[in-house]
Amino acid sequence: MASEVKVPTLGESVTEATIGEWLKKPGEAVALDEPIASLETDKVAIEVPSPIAGVMGDYAVQVGDTVEVGAVIATVSEGEGTAPAPAAKATEPAPAAADEASDASNTLSPAVRRAVLEHGIDPSTVKGTGKDGRLTKEDVVAAAKTKKDGTTSAAASAPAAAPAVAAVGGRNEERVRMTRLRKTIAKRLKGAQEEAALLTTFNDVDMTAVIEARTKYKELFAKKHDIKLGFMGFFAKAAHLALKDVPSVNGQIDGDEIVYHDYVDISVAVSAPGGLVVPVVRDVDKKGFAQIEKDIADFGKRARDGSLTMADMTGGTFTISNGGVFGSLMSTPIINPPQSAVLGLHRIEDRVVVVDGEMVIRPMMYIALSYDHRLIDGREAVTALKIIKEAIEDPTRMLIDL
Repeated sequence: MASEVKVPTLGESVTEATIGEWLKKPGEAVALDEPIASLETDKVAIEVPSPIAGVMGDYAVQVGDTVEVGAVIATVSEGEGTAPAPAAKATEPAPAAADEASDASNTLSPAVRRAVLEHGIDPSTVKGTGKDGRLTKEDVVAAAKTKKDGTTSAAASAPAAAPAVAAVGGRNEERVRMTRLRKTIAKRLKGAQEEAALLTTFNDVDMTAVIEARTKYKELFAKKHDIKLGFMGFFAKAAHLALKDVPSVNGQIDGDEIVYHDYVDISVAVSAPGGLVVPVVRDVDKKGFAQIEKDIADFGKRARDGSLTMADMTGGTFTISNGGVFGSLMSTPIINPPQSAVLGLHRIEDRVVVVDGEMVIRPMMYIALSYDHRLIDGREAVTALKIIKEAIEDPTRMLIDL
């Protein structure tokens, strides 16, 4: 008897998804609640579990197809073990290595496929460290580095069964369908530009005090809280002070009304394999540095392994985006609708500045606040950014609420 595998409820107002990849092939044994497919929604990837223990049946839809909530995407039959492969396939003269490479390529995510093509790596020779042994982009990059350094394992150095991706000196193109997440990111960002009256104000911050505090307390902090003391905790708490004093920066426009929030839920932009995601650190106004750092670290880990949920992404009254981790010196970030402002952080570099009439070298960072001018006046935006600057340059302000 076969059980139908249906698209589960995807979250509030989300009615459809795209088949991202199949995690099980027809004929393979599956356990109860074992993930058999990955769905891409507008915000996150969601795994579909098997309703019973048994044998994976045929797919009703293919990778890239759009499916609605409740739609049947496959079946799982009762039984034990792996179903035998079709006889015709068993008699086909194909090398085992080629079969393995083909199987591996069929379950690669778009990001991993791009990495495989870019680095010319045979995926069948790389051991995956992702969930259920799946290959990750980091696995491919590491394999490429090992190959370049001349320390490739015997298996990896053997002639690849699959043909080369591109001849040396060739000119090639690859067309990859945009993921639902990437299309949603594009739509939302373009919509923000068209709907909001975007403007950006800049300032620079002397990071000396924060760097000294981290250096002095990082070991004690890590020992007590089991988490590293990072920069994001400081900026999240500094943003809380600014949002409390300038409520419009923490508000949003809803039709003909302005919604002000008496709480601070900060969306933290995180780079994931499928694109930028913004999980929400809730109640920043009530949390200490340790819990904020733990929340951010957990989001970063789950963004990389694809386990963020719709609930993690819902809400948020303000956003912090740290382009500095990628080396950005300055940028004009785009707001995350329906929010009205976003704080952009950038790289820290030693620069000559004038302090008390003398030229000194200090670790400086440019910060940017992009805002919706329909709701936030220039004076309010500049004031909010100045509060953040002053709090970072004198962290004591965050302790005594100044």
